[in-house]
Amino acid sequence: MPDNQTVLTLLAHPDDAEFLCGGTLCKLADAGWEIHIASMTPGDCGTMDRTRWEISAVRTNENRKSAQMLLGEYHCLDERDIYVCYDKPTLQKAVDLFRRVAPTLVFTHAPKDYMMDHEMTSLICRAASFGFGAPNTSDVPLKEGSGVPYLYYCDPLGGTDPYGNPVSPPTVIDISSDIDRKADLLACHESQREWLRAHHGMDEYIESMKRQNAMRGKQIGVEYAEAFTQHRGHPYPGDDVLKDMFGQ
Repeated sequence: MPDNQTVLTLLAHPDDAEFLCGGTLCKLADAGWEIHIASMTPGDCGTMDRTRWEISAVRTNENRKSAQMLLGEYHCLDERDIYVCYDKPTLQKAVDLFRRVAPTLVFTHAPKDYMMDHEMTSLICRAASFGFGAPNTSDVPLKEGSGVPYLYYCDPLGGTDPYGNPVSPPTVIDISSDIDRKADLLACHESQREWLRAHHGMDEYIESMKRQNAMRGKQIGVEYAEAFTQHRGHPYPGDDVLKDMFGQ
């Protein structure tokens, strides 16, 4: 168990953290962890009828509200929807964020996911988590004790890769007792119900989340669960801290 109990989610859009790992964030908050939720973009394309500035203000306020429910802090790297790119300026923003937060546990998107914003965010997060502890990577002061954190990839939407093949994340966390709180976090993102219905043909915003978590729960004999894949490459920690804390 790390001495510095700080968790950072770096995901592409407002509401991604709540949808993909909100139940586990509830557990971590209850265990005393400091919570940081970050999005690469302010969700500026998540609308059919507002300007990018209007919807960005709405969505960042929604994400700030959900983070506050966990007594956490929200950060936005202010990239643009659809245009998240692995380049030097964007990576620098991520490294600077890691320097300010100094997380010991990190969540990001699966390396292969249904949209490129997710995949680029995954690469950026992986690079930042590896390199932020090197003194010369940023002008932001390096906090004492900073180092390579535990890194977990969230379950892709629907539990499949971009080609429709099922994926099997090995770390599955029972969130049955936290599903109502997770739903409350997700419900903060009121603006997305109409957007998803109009653009994706998808209603039942919260119910779709519950269906995915019920699918993962069935795998371990519980009602609801979230699934993750741990990054174990050198020099990342090799022990499964999530399973040690909350696993079956």
